[in-house]
Amino acid sequence: MYGLTIFNGGYGPERFRRATEIAVAAEQAGFEAVWNGELYSRSATVPMAAIAMATDRVAIGSNIAYGVGRTPLMWAAEARDLEELSGGRIILGLGNGTPKMMENWHGVDGSAPAVRMEELIEVLRKLWRLHEGPVHHDGRFYKVHVVPTADVSPPYRERLPIWTAGVNPRMVRAAGKVADGLVGHPMFSAKYIDELVRPELAAGVAAAERSIGDVKLMGMVMCSVDEDEELARRRLAFAIGQYAASRVYDRLFAMHGWAEAQEKIRDAARQGDDEALIAAVPDGAIDQLGVACTPNEVPERVAKHAVGYDHLNITVPPWGLTPDQAEDATRAVITSMKGALASSNAGR
Repeated sequence: MYGLTIFNGGYGPERFRRATEIAVAAEQAGFEAVWNGELYSRSATVPMAAIAMATDRVAIGSNIAYGVGRTPLMWAAEARDLEELSGGRIILGLGNGTPKMMENWHGVDGSAPAVRMEELIEVLRKLWRLHEGPVHHDGRFYKVHVVPTADVSPPYRERLPIWTAGVNPRMVRAAGKVADGLVGHPMFSAKYIDELVRPELAAGVAAAERSIGDVKLMGMVMCSVDEDEELARRRLAFAIGQYAASRVYDRLFAMHGWAEAQEKIRDAARQGDDEALIAAVPDGAIDQLGVACTPNEVPERVAKHAVGYDHLNITVPPWGLTPDQAEDATRAVITSMKGALASSNAGR
């Protein structure tokens, strides 16, 4: 199952028109899901609503929306609306961001983010069943007491698919305990999945006495496409370098023996030297963390990254491109994948 992250340019109504055009093109090409995220200046849920109105079949996911960015009640209310609008095609992908983002962007305590996420999902599940009666919850992070004053309609689907994001062990384990899926990260490698993600996911599943089959594993692969393969590799290297500067990915770089390169990347980032940053990214990191190739090679390269995942989400490099460039790159991915997806879907 392949998905596509939507990146697009435009301003005002034009921005939403372009997003829906890309979603429709992805649906027609054979993608099974489209995803969009949010940041400090953009929401995930409003574009999801626009996409729901424009498409018929494709699943619509947030990758990711900030769990701490809305109260549990508003998450449940928005998800109910999106479910009805889409006819039951929503995947609610939630993450916290870093502790500093939690504190500085959302004004909440950045400690124990995994415990907070587990509690959020617990409350969301209760509120999803609000039609069955009042919800009362007194927890560490959330206090919710909702007594409906009128009849509440049942949700469009009995269970809302909620996938949670995780990179480091505790957040991955949280997904195993409470979520329907783990939202992977562009900085996941096959080695990282095998040696850290799968064991932690299994530990979370076991702690909750669930089955590993209850939790979908979603991968993300950055795809940089250009007729000039060297240029495509430079674009991907730049994006990897932006991530590598963060301590969040220390385990990954150490696991692959790239710790020394990571320090060079950090030095270049501190100095604002993009050329040095690109040069410091190992070739192995480019090949193991993403796809950088000419258009005709995309399906084969992407397929190699799909091995072992229940769902693979393709995204263009999220750093170093203007919105219009990112839109062009996203459309190039759709064009490159269209034939392979059509063949795959025809064989089902």
